[in-house]
Amino acid sequence: MTAETPAALREAHHADVSGGWLRPAVFGAMDGLVTNIALIAGVGGGGVSPRSIVLTGTAGLVAGAISMGLGEYTSVRSANEQVAAEVAKERRELERHPEAEARELAEAWVARGLPRDLAMQVADAVRRNPAEALRVHVREELGVDPDEQPSPWAAAISSFLCFSVGALVPLATYLLGFTSLWLALAVGGVGLFAAGAVVARFTNRPWWAGGLRQFVLGAAAAGATYAIGTLIGVQGGVG
Repeated sequence: MTAETPAALREAHHADVSGGWLRPAVFGAMDGLVTNIALIAGVGGGGVSPRSIVLTGTAGLVAGAISMGLGEYTSVRSANEQVAAEVAKERRELERHPEAEARELAEAWVARGLPRDLAMQVADAVRRNPAEALRVHVREELGVDPDEQPSPWAAAISSFLCFSVGALVPLATYLLGFTSLWLALAVGGVGLFAAGAVVARFTNRPWWAGGLRQFVLGAAAAGATYAIGTLIGVQGGVG
């Protein structure tokens, strides 16, 4: 039986944060929950029929999921293209001024406390491998790894699906035949708490704190839209 190397232990210890799916998935689910809870609270506060609430919630689900998916794709794709442009610029600099770039890299390491002689030796060794030199320079100067950019498709699909699931939660009671607004909002509140608790597991926060935070934020949004819906509904003679 072979012993695990320190690198292997680090791989097992840390979560994968470079795939580009977790942030849009979390954002999509939370946004879907909050958006449709707020929509349902707003139109429900205005006194519309359960059928109109279902129509509003369904439209919010479809429109929001498409918007989230397209927005995430465009955002991640644009960020990757910007990184690619900067990588190309750094590649040209390394080809034209390799010695100057090596000195710049060494100076950055010296500023972090590495002895100057050792920093110059390492920078010179890195310079002899163009591919590695480019990767190291990009990481040092841009703070990104050019080989580990997030996938725009992964971001878009995860955001689209998670928004849809989140937006479906407060609609579920109406789709099952119940007509109570408060039951729908209660189910949505449970969904908010559960989603916040699940996300807390990825960030090592207490599950109850993550759940409570998300519940309070969603409740605030629902309360605001319910008050506005009630005001407009009363003024407009709805209900």
